Amino acid sequence: MKMKKSIYIIGGVVVVLAVCAYVLFAKRDSRKYDFRFDKVSKGDLMVYVTATGTINAVISVDVGTQVSGIVTKLFADFNSVVRAGEVIARIDTTFLYQSVKDAEASLDRARAQFADSKRNLDRVSELFKKGLESELNYSASLTTFESNQASLKQAQASVDRAKINLAYATIYAPINGVVTDRKVNVGQTVAASFSSPTLFTIANDLKRMQVQTTVDESDVGKISIGQEATFTVDAYPEEKFTGKVSQIRLAPQSIQNVVNYIVIIDVQNDQLKLMPGMTANVKVLVASATEVLRVPNMALRFQPPTDIIDTVAMNALRGGFGGRGDMGGDSTRMGRNLSGAADSAARGGVGQNRQGGFGENRQGGGQGAEGGGFRPQGDMMARFQTLRDSIQAAHKGKLSQEEMRAEMQKLFANRMSPRNQTMPQTASRQSASSDAAKFGIVSKFPEYQKSAYVPSHQSGRGKIWILKASGLLEPISVRTGLNDGRYTEVTTMRLNPGDQIVIGASSGDVAVGQTASPLTGQGQQRPMGGGGFGR
Repeated sequence: MKMKKSIYIIGGVVVVLAVCAYVLFAKRDSRKYDFRFDKVSKGDLMVYVTATGTINAVISVDVGTQVSGIVTKLFADFNSVVRAGEVIARIDTTFLYQSVKDAEASLDRARAQFADSKRNLDRVSELFKKGLESELNYSASLTTFESNQASLKQAQASVDRAKINLAYATIYAPINGVVTDRKVNVGQTVAASFSSPTLFTIANDLKRMQVQTTVDESDVGKISIGQEATFTVDAYPEEKFTGKVSQIRLAPQSIQNVVNYIVIIDVQNDQLKLMPGMTANVKVLVASATEVLRVPNMALRFQPPTDIIDTVAMNALRGGFGGRGDMGGDSTRMGRNLSGAADSAARGGVGQNRQGGFGENRQGGGQGAEGGGFRPQGDMMARFQTLRDSIQAAHKGKLSQEEMRAEMQKLFANRMSPRNQTMPQTASRQSASSDAAKFGIVSKFPEYQKSAYVPSHQSGRGKIWILKASGLLEPISVRTGLNDGRYTEVTTMRLNPGDQIVIGASSGDVAVGQTASPLTGQGQQRPMGGGGFGR
């Protein structure tokens, strides 16, 4: 009886467990996903580095005084336009004039003492020659004469110094420019005992300004001399001003434990709208690409759950095939295929494989129809032949096979790099040197030049997902390029403008999946709001 009861209990438990397992697995298998889609597009990408800075004049001089006294006259005020050599202020000369008189009196005394010592020396010398004066007295007279001669020179120097100080009481403008600040008023006493007090600040040529920005160390590597910059100021929020990076200073500045570097941007201010001290919100164009294939950043951050991934396509991707001639999966393989095509074209033979592909023929032991590599068809074969003929014609048919291969590989490398580089740096450096020479700065030493930013160094890899008719997601491996914060440049032969790609998925009200880095392809679990992935 007890045995039957135990059997019934065990059977009941097994049935309950089977029902629970069926409910759980059936629910999991019947889970439905709602996908969010976006489209592949073709367009331009602009990558900027943002910073804030202050607008300053290219040359700004603080005009001070080397003598102390009371300011008696001011000939310039705020915003006064002055020219070099014009009198802009005077300091009271009463004590300075008396100092000149005192020095002149001391000079007269020194001259009298010098004349007396000279007469005494002449008398003693005559007596010494006749043997009527001792050598001791002659030496004493000569020493007195030489001492009075030195005192005479010292008194003359004192007179010159007093006259120079008297001349310093008249303040002249050192450069052409505009008075941007006046520090003193008439009747104010200035003391130049320890440091030269500032009377005026003069800015030279306000039609040419510069923006002094601070760029943190994470972005300074992207800055190069000659790059274009745009900025706005609060005074004219709707107007954009342009300039060029002219200098990247090496002196680091630590601001809230963040290392920053000063970047100077030259700006034309022909309309005189910009004023010294304005705050500029700067955007420096560090890289650009025109008419490139691009996808939203969310598409590269999206990683779907494993139960909706096409495992066959995923295994093929991991095996290195990349699917149907995917150039983005391995750009190195693409480069080798192009090189092989160039080799074949350079030899003048276009090998036809069994499917009409373009590449090595079967006898050559190269890639065949089953190779899964890059196989241009008949129209591209004709293009290769035309390209080979044009290169040979340009070199008058004198190129060898090795030279032809090198020329074609060089051409393909240039065509596969659509990014626009920044402007040449020599012009900005030459103009900066000539500007410095105008203000007495003559540099005899070469200028340190930071290495230029190369956008291709920021490339990486990523995966994009497309929805198949079976309801599963197929991965496409791509080579990533520029990223402007919203779109990322991709290189692949699997996608075309207008193709739909998956950027998010949700099951019910809960978003599922992972977010992956566009460069590493590795992600981590995170809850997603709004039924999408990434921002």
